[in-house]
Amino acid sequence: MLQQMYPFWAAIVANLTAQLLKPVIHYIQTRDWDWHLALESGGFPSSHTSTVAALTLAVGITDNFSSTLFAVTLMFSLIVAYDAANVRYYAGQNIRITQQLIKDIQILTQTRLDDPIYLTKVKEVLGHKWIEVFGGIILGLIIAGLMYFIR
Repeated sequence: MLQQMYPFWAAIVANLTAQLLKPVIHYIQTRDWDWHLALESGGFPSSHTSTVAALTLAVGITDNFSSTLFAVTLMFSLIVAYDAANVRYYAGQNIRITQQLIKDIQILTQTRLDDPIYLTKVKEVLGHKWIEVFGGIILGLIIAGLMYFIR
């Protein structure tokens, strides 16, 4: 039973490890602890890609790298990585631009936009830069590999 669940647990451990590394890496870069980053999306490494990379490697190891299931998880992983670095990243950029436009309009027109829609708190960091995605992939592969050899 545990053998069959190895891909699942590899993915879970990779996800949790990536999330817990985010505050540590932030601290190394800024010398400021921000434990809230452990619950956030975005940042280095990508937990989405670490999760799917670990899942894909573990499926390849357990079900064979020429299996249909491996092909499916590999395609799923490629879509998730692309989405994290492109679709979600640019959605976050659009949020930043929109928020800046609202501020600029208020300043230039001396008008306070007080409709609740303009006051909605929206998360800016949704996706990842490619380096964060690659970091997640490497982390996921390392976690799945380590878990395979220690089990």
